[in-house]
Amino acid sequence: MITPRTPSGTFELLPPEQIAFQRMLDAIRAGYERFGFLPVETPVFERSEVLLTKTGGETERQVYFVQSTGALEKARDAAGEGDAEGEEAAYPELALRFDLTVPLARYVAEHEHQLTFPFRRYQMQRVYRGERPQRGRFREFYQCDVDIIGKDELSVRHDAECPAIIHAIFTDLAIGAFTIQVNNRKLLRGFYEDLGIVDGEQQAAVLREVDKLDKRGGDHLRTTLTGEGFGLAADVVEQILSFVQVRSTGHDDALARLAAVEAASRGSQALAEGVAELREVLTLVRALGVPEQDYRLNFSIARGLDYYTGTVYETVLDDHPEIGSICSGGRYDNLAGQYTRSRLPGVGISIGLSRLFWQLREAGILQASTARSTVQVLVPQVDAALLDDQLALASHLRHGGINTEAVLDGGKLGKQLRYADRAGIRFVAILGPQEVGEGTVTIKDLHRQDQFTVPRAEVVAALRVELAQPEV
Repeated sequence: MITPRTPSGTFELLPPEQIAFQRMLDAIRAGYERFGFLPVETPVFERSEVLLTKTGGETERQVYFVQSTGALEKARDAAGEGDAEGEEAAYPELALRFDLTVPLARYVAEHEHQLTFPFRRYQMQRVYRGERPQRGRFREFYQCDVDIIGKDELSVRHDAECPAIIHAIFTDLAIGAFTIQVNNRKLLRGFYEDLGIVDGEQQAAVLREVDKLDKRGGDHLRTTLTGEGFGLAADVVEQILSFVQVRSTGHDDALARLAAVEAASRGSQALAEGVAELREVLTLVRALGVPEQDYRLNFSIARGLDYYTGTVYETVLDDHPEIGSICSGGRYDNLAGQYTRSRLPGVGISIGLSRLFWQLREAGILQASTARSTVQVLVPQVDAALLDDQLALASHLRHGGINTEAVLDGGKLGKQLRYADRAGIRFVAILGPQEVGEGTVTIKDLHRQDQFTVPRAEVVAALRVELAQPEV
């Protein structure tokens, strides 16, 4: 016999944990929709030429290619006959998506003339990466993305919406205090230009090291930047360290720190633009109702070095910084430059929900749902002669918005009650000969170990009241 095993790099959940995971998905979806975003889903696979717009490198090594058995046989046959087209066809035409951004770029470029801009979309689907499986990192995982895409231009004011969205969602998730950290790539680029680090590759390398500051510490950064491969002067490195360790303590402090950076600049246009954009974003973040203790400047954040061009975000749990960023994103100049001549700037954020869920569970922050089932009521089969009445009761409860399971196989009532208890179903709606004769239903609460009888016409209202009450 084949031993049943979950494929490496994936994870499955038992129902109580799956319920908790699903409720997180529901909370994120509700948060996105509350801010006026529209749902989008794209195919799990894309054409390889779309996914691999930048060939080579780490991306291509992590892509899962897709090929049907029939297509493989056809390609082998063609290659065996010396057909050049057959050899080309042997390269898979399709590949599984490794994020939701590339599919979004293709989607917007393809449907550009059917969309209304700014286009506000959210997408919550699985993605696939051929990474080496390790604790907390998966080959299949959920991403929950939200983006605002403009046509030709997109006001920086939209950048302020992302922290407001993040704050609303993580408040609803109730996983502890968190801080939204904000920076701007233009400000970073201008600061390094002022220090004489103007070469694009050198600047990118420095940014990569600085982005790891919170993980590796200042001493490691100092040693790296003054060592072989960088060779920066000691005084330049000290200026970098002083700059990237800036963390604001409140809204007014953030604006003061921006003013200080601007005053110390040697005239960098990029830095001036970055300061102006951050100032406007922070002002609107406060206007959107985000408490000032929940957001701050962090001049070490750079995010995806080749992708983001302006505002960038990272969100961390205050009591569990070891988890790292639980939500990140930022501004980009042109979403779909590989697929259309139109300029489509945008801003967005992403929550890697599978990894976040796993980390919260490992840290003891998130427990499996106290609800072991989504079924709220069980209608047992007390008497086979009354099956039609019992099924009618189950339908009545369902029409009233109550999740109901009806027993079809019968058996002793005690056995059915034990089944409900083991399955985590709290209420049992009993309809026996006496109840049918009296026009009533007996409701048994298995958690509180009590019961009551109500008129059949009032059973939905009575159960709604019980379900709304917290358990003792």
